[in-house]
Amino acid sequence: MNATTPHATVAQSILYIDGISVSFDGFKALNALSLIIAPGEMRAVIGPNGAGKTTMMDVITGKTRPDEGVVLFDGDVDLTRLDEADIAELGIGRKFQKPTVFENHTVLDNITLALKCDRSVRNSLYWHATGDDNNRITEILETIRLQDQRDNPAGSLSHGQKQWLEIGMLLAQDPKLLLVDEPVAGMTDAETEQTAVLLKGIAKTHSVVVVEHDMAFVSELDVKVTVLHEGAVLASGSLDQVSHNERVIEVYLGR
Repeated sequence: MNATTPHATVAQSILYIDGISVSFDGFKALNALSLIIAPGEMRAVIGPNGAGKTTMMDVITGKTRPDEGVVLFDGDVDLTRLDEADIAELGIGRKFQKPTVFENHTVLDNITLALKCDRSVRNSLYWHATGDDNNRITEILETIRLQDQRDNPAGSLSHGQKQWLEIGMLLAQDPKLLLVDEPVAGMTDAETEQTAVLLKGIAKTHSVVVVEHDMAFVSELDVKVTVLHEGAVLASGSLDQVSHNERVIEVYLGR
């Protein structure tokens, strides 16, 4: 951490990104990117293709190592020194744009398989859900609005419902921070509305970063918005504020 880092801000953040740069074959995917997410905050991240949104998520989850900069989680854990498995274990969950669920298993089985518990070989052989586990599973199914589908194969769900199931599988791992990539891509209008309600409910007890292109959906979230452009933060504020920013209109919204 450099000498100018404000320690109080670090201590009060769940995610502290300062001066992160990443280059691929001479192309600067991230350019001194800085971003702070507070505990319990939901933040929307928008920007044109190539703005650095995916690379930012890759750095946070350990998939990509930055060339320089600081990424601290939950106060003082340096994520740049950890691999993907260690970071997931710390409590950072990521949902990719395309849902990946076990389609031949039931909705219930998908959530059960994702539950955070000791999965060593010995314990896996003898593991069975406790009363607390079952209560947690029921709570998650209610949160993701799939309690009526619990015994149905995941493959029978609509695209939107599969997205919700994958969010539920993330919740089963009990993360402190959820990274959600374009959750409403391909959804119906009704599913999009319900997803906004779902994520707002999750944000009451978790920190959430949502990368999205659908401005109507971002408006429904009603949270602070960060606009990325050429690997750096172009603007931050309410959706109304960034929507009236001339540079944001020029490089993104006006396209």
